[in-house]
Amino acid sequence: MKKMEDKKIIVLSCLAVFFCVMLLSVGTGALSQMVADGADRGLSFVTECGDGSPVVSYITEEYEDDGTVVRSGRSGSGQMTFTCNVDWGEEIIPDMLEILEEKNVRVTFFVTGKWASKNTDLLRRMYLAGHEIESHGYGHRMCSQISEDELRSEIEKTEDAIREAIGVLPKYFAPPSGDFSAKTVEFCRENGYRMILWSADTIDWRDGSTADVIRQRILEKELDGAIVLMHPKEETVKALPGLIDEIRRRGIEPVKLSELLCEEESS
Repeated sequence: MKKMEDKKIIVLSCLAVFFCVMLLSVGTGALSQMVADGADRGLSFVTECGDGSPVVSYITEEYEDDGTVVRSGRSGSGQMTFTCNVDWGEEIIPDMLEILEEKNVRVTFFVTGKWASKNTDLLRRMYLAGHEIESHGYGHRMCSQISEDELRSEIEKTEDAIREAIGVLPKYFAPPSGDFSAKTVEFCRENGYRMILWSADTIDWRDGSTADVIRQRILEKELDGAIVLMHPKEETVKALPGLIDEIRRRGIEPVKLSELLCEEESS
């Protein structure tokens, strides 16, 4: 009797595993089909997502390419820029600022309004050190998943937080996780923002992203005119000195985003 029960358990377990595999296969196939139907795989990526899990972002809508969406600067300029998305990491930023000062490099920080409101003294320190402060939305919400009114609220609340802290109105917007829709592009165009993405990603949020791995990821990219995305991570700070030195050895100078794009800074 016991042997029969054991056999039943084994059979049921095998069936459960089989159905789980089938369901996973169907789910993956459905996702792949959705991407194939509506998205360009060349424009898909996985990137940071604030305090949550990484998000796979697929750009599923066509949009007018009129310069509103920026992925890199001018090739042949002999310049590149570091952008740093900030929704956490305030304990790491002072060390980053110290290294940037030692290397005489200025970067562009994209901060969430929520973070800016909680870290006004640090934000002022970043700004007074000569770095640009721009918008990363207020609560790190995915732009393709919110309404235009919600997006407007995200942008305006962040404007208020940054202006209150440093008296500057941002003009660049880095969508959280690089996620956006055609409506996001239209909103930015109509409200005087340029949407900033990147051409080289440190992927420093991923497990196993040591300083050496981060350097290798960036140095294998085309860096003339590049926009390099990073975050306030400990290993990123360790990678920065050698990374900056090697970039300069290649005859490329790190500059702020507004310089790379040949635009005047916000005031």
